[in-house]
Amino acid sequence: QVQLVESGGGLVQPGGSLRLSCAASGLIFSINVMGWYRQAPGKQRELVATITRGGSTNYADSVKGRFTISRDNGKNSVYLQMNSLKPEDTAVYYCQVSGLGVYWGQGTQVTVSS
Repeated sequence: QVQLVESGGGLVQPGGSLRLSCAASGLIFSINVMGWYRQAPGKQRELVATITRGGSTNYADSVKGRFTISRDNGKNSVYLQMNSLKPEDTAVYYCQVSGLGVYWGQGTQVTVSS
């Protein structure tokens, strides 16, 4: 089992920035890919960004150039730096890790509004 604890969500004005963090514990040796997904009200959960153990990244087109995913393997953590936030980025953001299994965090709310 892997446990995930997210932090860093909140309310921000359009154009602002937030940094999400996700710390993993448990069977951390099994983790390969770490990533972030989001789900807006009335919409399906969608991929935001992923990063492999080796540092290869993948981004949704809607966030390319604005969001940056990174990880610290020593701290078993993944981060999402979100810049130039837009109202359409409003959603619950979920951390996900995969390896022997797929595990999800509890989610953190990000609201972009003036």
